[in-house]
Amino acid sequence: MIAVDTNVLVRLLTGDDPEQTQRAVALFSEEHILIPKTVLLETEWVLRYSYGQPSVVILAAFHKLIGLPQVTLEDGPSVMEALQRFESGMDFADALHLASGRETEAFVTFDARLKKRAGREARVRLL
Repeated sequence: MIAVDTNVLVRLLTGDDPEQTQRAVALFSEEHILIPKTVLLETEWVLRYSYGQPSVVILAAFHKLIGLPQVTLEDGPSVMEALQRFESGMDFADALHLASGRETEAFVTFDARLKKRAGREARVRLL
């Protein structure tokens, strides 16, 4: 198994550089891939800010990517929870932070909007 960097995912998902895209596609067809959750987080940011892709397009791309049989996610349960929250309208970074702390007593923040969007079951506490 090998891990990939953000730029590999971005090439794979955007196809914006034909040579690098071809190499990324070949890599994904030849190897078992681990996607670190930090790489997924950065990929979402790059697709949103640098490529102007809306959340619905990013979410569809992520679901297609993680559905590939050769792909494993770091901390898959947290990533899947974050994607569900992202689909419900939460910022992906906030959703991933929150999901990554699901085994803790509480997630503490100054962000009242995050607390509201997370819902009561999320155990978000304002500081």
